[in-house]
Amino acid sequence: MNAYFLRGCGTAMFTPFKDGKVDVQALAATTRRQVEAGIDFLVPLGTTGETPTLSDEEKLLVYKTVRAHAGSVPVVVGVGTNSVNGTLANMELLREADAFLVVVPFYNKPPQRGIYAYFKEIASHTPKPVILYNVPGRTGANCEAETTLALARDIPNIVAVKEASGKLEQIRTILAKRPDGFSVLSGNDDDTLSLMKDGGADGVVSVASNVCPVEMADFVHAAAAHNWAVADELERRLHPLFEALFVEPNPIPGKAAMAQLGLMENSLRLPLVPSLAQTEEMMKNVLDALWTK
Repeated sequence: MNAYFLRGCGTAMFTPFKDGKVDVQALAATTRRQVEAGIDFLVPLGTTGETPTLSDEEKLLVYKTVRAHAGSVPVVVGVGTNSVNGTLANMELLREADAFLVVVPFYNKPPQRGIYAYFKEIASHTPKPVILYNVPGRTGANCEAETTLALARDIPNIVAVKEASGKLEQIRTILAKRPDGFSVLSGNDDDTLSLMKDGGADGVVSVASNVCPVEMADFVHAAAAHNWAVADELERRLHPLFEALFVEPNPIPGKAAMAQLGLMENSLRLPLVPSLAQTEEMMKNVLDALWTK
């Protein structure tokens, strides 16, 4: 698969639950909604999908359901854990996926040389594309620019990074020095326009596109085409949603939004809990404003 397939707007998908189980019907419907909206690739089983709470059987069910309804849209699965063996086990379980999203090992707080060695080892076990996922707010460890760049240069099947550090100078360094064929994707919706406009980023792995896939696809595609007037206006409309989706830990506010849209139940697995009443009211107001402008 061409490394450049990771461009545009990808969706970090929610995992719907009903009666304590994965809601396959809702997952199938939301997958079709993404495809029909023009989303470029799908990312189930990541942070947004509450993956640490899923059994292996549930992970496989989620992947197979998304794949069955994704058509020709690439499916990138989250497989990262805080151990090599755990990540390799997930890669074997989900081996039919188009590519693997691998988070910087969490809790362990590895040094940069440990992060490099970990990703080198993981990538050596698959011919498929591997995407680095840097989210230090979740993992407790930041993959610094030089480490990302070394992995991009040294390991051919490490083809992209999802950068959710919020460290814009770090991300711009990666953008400026990356080798040809290495994609840089924003991991934060609200960083997307700045990184695409000023640094030439290739797109986003989005939480907001679960809620409004048409608008997010249009926004990212306009930015990719350097149609800044359209991109700026869409970002202005979408920005309140970007903020609202993180007033409580992701995916708590997003599932409230999806429930308000009738797309899935507002059900999460402990230790996550449904949103506060004020979050639900905020989300209702944000959605009403988004679609009345």
